[in-house]
Amino acid sequence: MNEITRRGLVFGAATAAACGLLVGVERISIWAFADGDAVEDDRGPVKIVKFSDLGEKLGIDTLPKVRKRKSEWKKQLTPLQYDVTRRASTEFPFSGALYDQHAPGLYRCIDCDNALFDSKAKFDSSTGWPSFWEPIAAENVREKKDFSLGVLRTEVQCTLCDAHLGHVFTDGPAPTGLRYCMNSAALLFVPRKS
Repeated sequence: MNEITRRGLVFGAATAAACGLLVGVERISIWAFADGDAVEDDRGPVKIVKFSDLGEKLGIDTLPKVRKRKSEWKKQLTPLQYDVTRRASTEFPFSGALYDQHAPGLYRCIDCDNALFDSKAKFDSSTGWPSFWEPIAAENVREKKDFSLGVLRTEVQCTLCDAHLGHVFTDGPAPTGLRYCMNSAALLFVPRKS
């Protein structure tokens, strides 16, 4: 191996290690300060589309963001639900209760009850997570760039409470070509009554 190749290899490895260290330090710093009992910052009211449990559109409503102390979220949620929705964790594939759910119904946010997805848009992606080709209303979810694993992805959050739901990918079916790959732990399934 010549000197230039060796230097490039050493420099590349050092750069990759430094980037990984910075990402790790950033995540540790965020959680070191975020795991206190402070109420999350408020970004004002949001507009969402309200739906009945039957999936009927009830209209657009402007509501204040749902904000709770970390201790309140921990009382409301199971440890897995808390880790997924409040700390952006991911459940193991094929482990969630809803990945193989095919009954008609509505999927709401486990944290705040906001309507997120309708079973009409659900499909079997063979990934082990509930997958949808579109949200029930674009206003009810928000997308955010996520570089937490060193790869650019698009995170999906609940607009009303900022709960982490999962990620959206561009390998879904028609008509949108999108795959909203969600965590079962972030969703509450409400069966549609006949």
